[in-house]
Amino acid sequence: MHDIEPATALSPVEAERAALVERWAARHGVATAARLAQAEDFADAVSAEIRPENTEDTYTKSWRVWERFCAVQGFPVTEGSRGVLVAYVAWLLREGRQKPGPGGVLGYAPASARLHLDAAVVGLRHPEAVGRTGPSCPVTKDDAAEARIALDGLEVKLIKSKERRGRGQAVAADPDGLYAIAAACDESLEGRRDLALILTGFHYASRASEPAGLLNADVAVRAKGLVISVLTGKTKHSVRSPKIPYASDPLICPVRAWIAYREALVAEGGSVHRSPTDSAFHWIDQHGNIRGPLGPDGVTRAIKRISGRAGIPIHWTGHSLRSGLASTGRRKGKDAVAIADQGGWARHSRSMLGYMQRDDGWDDNASAGLT
Repeated sequence: MHDIEPATALSPVEAERAALVERWAARHGVATAARLAQAEDFADAVSAEIRPENTEDTYTKSWRVWERFCAVQGFPVTEGSRGVLVAYVAWLLREGRQKPGPGGVLGYAPASARLHLDAAVVGLRHPEAVGRTGPSCPVTKDDAAEARIALDGLEVKLIKSKERRGRGQAVAADPDGLYAIAAACDESLEGRRDLALILTGFHYASRASEPAGLLNADVAVRAKGLVISVLTGKTKHSVRSPKIPYASDPLICPVRAWIAYREALVAEGGSVHRSPTDSAFHWIDQHGNIRGPLGPDGVTRAIKRISGRAGIPIHWTGHSLRSGLASTGRRKGKDAVAIADQGGWARHSRSMLGYMQRDDGWDDNASAGLT
């Protein structure tokens, strides 16, 4: 008599899929149920394929925060019940950080807490998304929603107590800052690169990852200006081809700055930099040597350094150029849809509207002139 191997226990996700296939088989027959199951597998594969790598990296890092919370509280890492998730958001806001943030606060800013909560839910449901091995764990939509509601309510309490957390919104780049930067950039290769990076980035509301992902072929010089093919965006809106016209003032013209930078790059680095596959922006060391591609962190550091060198009181960050296009475009009366298309936002995006910063609330006031 042969030994009978015990059946392998199904994970919650596998059990849910098996039950779904059984219902399909009862309604449509076994053959059709099998084809529908294959379609589900294909959808899972597509979802994994299109998930941006930086999203996975962010979730993996946030999952460690969840593990730390569970260790401190004595909860199982694989339990995402309503009570645990609500306790998690409260802990995040109260004492979640390992090191004190601005003002000595140990709690995370609400935006960071939302990210950590989302990562925990994703990691429980889809262990591969956070580099976790083991079965998936059920988290109901109601339980996750209640944790988010709790987080919203706790954020309101922070606002009422006038407690501000996080770095706040990035200071917006503006034309005055562009002139200051142009005056501070010399005619060295690094100076030309810095000017091209800032001026082009401002005019298409670049994220730090976008100039870092550009190749030479992605920036095309046309009769009226530049056409930039942004292919590294995370959403269908951010993958775009914004057009940047010549500026009326040559001092802050992004098209002239780009052409001058690339000509200087070829002159100093050789014809290899004419290649379509050459990186758009290079790291240049302290001795003026041309190194590898300028990565996203390098772009962020460069923007901060360049604005500091120009004497801008509050140094710009990686999001200042993005905020700057939205803010300046709004002040100049540009259509919100045109701004969204240029910067890669969804039309009428809440994020974009948040970037449209007001100067002081008097000149741009909804009640002005009504009576």
